[in-house]
Amino acid sequence: MEILRTILLILHFVGIAALLGVWFSQIKSISAGNARILPGMMHGAWTMLVTGLGLVTYLELATDVEINHMKIGIKLAVLIAIVVLALINRKKERVSAGVMWAIGGLTLLNIILAVAM
Repeated sequence: MEILRTILLILHFVGIAALLGVWFSQIKSISAGNARILPGMMHGAWTMLVTGLGLVTYLELATDVEINHMKIGIKLAVLIAIVVLALINRKKERVSAGVMWAIGGLTLLNIILAVAM
């Protein structure tokens, strides 16, 4: 069962890398005012959500690890905000800089919460 946790964790990191990497590729477009929500951002956000829920489920059911439910709840709320922002703006030709910076900032916040708490 440990292999399941490892696979989920690796896929979670891949989702983070996809979301943040595609966001970083949009930096010039953000400052020029013609940034877009690219498919890689959506795929990364959904991957993070599904694998994160899978990791928590695994830890809850298969281990005796004490889970910080407050941390998980905050991380889930931040990730849902990212997914909602991306879903609302994915069909737009141009996305405002505020939305793009919010997505990048919330992604960074999620990483900080994972490491620091």
